[in-house]
Amino acid sequence: MAHLPELAGAANAAVAMPRWISDHTAALIGIPLRIALIVIVVALVRMLAKRAITRVVQHILQPAEEGAQEARRRMGRGPAVLHRDSSRAGERRQQRARTIGSVLSSVVSIVLFAVGVAMVLDQIGIALGPVLASAGVVGLAIGFGAQNLVADYLSGMLIMIEDQYGVGDSVDLGEAVGEVEHVGLRLTHVRDLNGGLWHIRNGEIQRVRNDSQEWARAVLDVAVAYEANLDEVYRVLEETGHAMRQDPAFAGVLLEDPSVWGVQSLDADGVLVRLAVKTVPLKQWGVTRELRRRVKEALDAAGIDIPFPQRTIWLRSDDGTTSLAELR
Repeated sequence: MAHLPELAGAANAAVAMPRWISDHTAALIGIPLRIALIVIVVALVRMLAKRAITRVVQHILQPAEEGAQEARRRMGRGPAVLHRDSSRAGERRQQRARTIGSVLSSVVSIVLFAVGVAMVLDQIGIALGPVLASAGVVGLAIGFGAQNLVADYLSGMLIMIEDQYGVGDSVDLGEAVGEVEHVGLRLTHVRDLNGGLWHIRNGEIQRVRNDSQEWARAVLDVAVAYEANLDEVYRVLEETGHAMRQDPAFAGVLLEDPSVWGVQSLDADGVLVRLAVKTVPLKQWGVTRELRRRVKEALDAAGIDIPFPQRTIWLRSDDGTTSLAELR
């Protein structure tokens, strides 16, 4: 008889267990299934999004056909450095594709992860209000503490998307002037004329002068004496420029015949005449040096003097008289 209470308790437990299982079937099976479904859907969406991003980036950055490249060149679009050097074009295109694709993939992954975590917490029964409030406070604190870092990354993204400059371009970023060696989301590396490597934060770049896009211009100011016939000077300069355009060594460098723009200024030492010509990018400096040499020879052959700096002094003799003299 002493064992009757124990037997009754075991019987009640045996009867209550199936009832508890039937009452909590939704919680034991439904919630894990819904969580697993959420995880599967998020993973599937992430995979499809990454595949779509890869296709879009490759489509935007893939090399165009020759006709499309020529059309963009005539319309003034796209970096000419890409048309000029196929190996550099491939390097630049791959760098942009990798960077933009990785950033977009990371953004999609973070957003999907946050949405998935929120949905899982909701299934478990955790209130999302306090969690979102805490996350907002943390995000605000991080935003205030990392404003420069955020600005650097956003500027780097815009630089790459807009293709303001790329590897191999000759740029002027203020104090840093030289050739771009690397473009990242946070930093840009520029090698200057003396070999120094500049590390510039993208958020600090206020303006960019790119000497490598579309075309460049070689500008030469020629000083002649006041006694020179300007019509003769114009003729000599135009003939010299036309002859240089006909030279096979510069046929693919000069995009047009050099033109005389006229008198640029009237200086104390002579008249300054400007000669200009449109060139392919990064060739303007070499064209200017060669044009300067040819102009010097042509002016000498035509008997047109290039003036020396003149200085005027007063000379006082022993008898107290003064005279005016010019030094060349």
